[in-house]
Amino acid sequence: MRVAVVTFDGFNELDSFIASALINRCRNDGLEAFITTPTPVVTSMNGVEVTGQRPMEFVREAEVVLIGSGIRTRDVIKDDRLLSMLPLDPSRQLIGSQCSGALVLARLGLLAGRPACADLTTRPFVEEMGVTVLDEPFHVEGNIATAGGCLASQYLGAWAITRTLGEEAARAAVAYVAPVGEQRETVDRVMSAIGVRDAALL
Repeated sequence: MRVAVVTFDGFNELDSFIASALINRCRNDGLEAFITTPTPVVTSMNGVEVTGQRPMEFVREAEVVLIGSGIRTRDVIKDDRLLSMLPLDPSRQLIGSQCSGALVLARLGLLAGRPACADLTTRPFVEEMGVTVLDEPFHVEGNIATAGGCLASQYLGAWAITRTLGEEAARAAVAYVAPVGEQRETVDRVMSAIGVRDAALL
């Protein structure tokens, strides 16, 4: 199973890398995330140059697509060429957005009739598109999830793992990256945030 972490120029490192790194803790179980970019190299909002692992065409093949955030997302949603590279299909794909990635989902019509999460800076722009923005870090309806706030990317990653490999795999991945001595509370908090209320204690 493959995850496309869509990453545009001006991306937020936390948004793309936390989710992809968490998911790739499950590589040996058959779930793998790839930084997916519209150009061979993209530059982060802090000037970090990253070579994409997969081109945008990979989005068509991926079982999971996570749309990352960045300082140029409002430009992305005005670019019909870029949007045409995102033929997302919630009937066969798990689709998630991180922070301003909600703008992309809204522009593609995937948030019609449903609320979403976004970061505080992006919130008014998502609302201008007719989407109700929740004061929450994570929300999911069916196969579409949205996360708000950079560190909410751990919720997006855990959700993708839970939906593809199951709760135990997600708990194990979160426990691995949790601060030492805080594994139990971190796992419980993350699993609760994504809607798993009875997370097993470690």
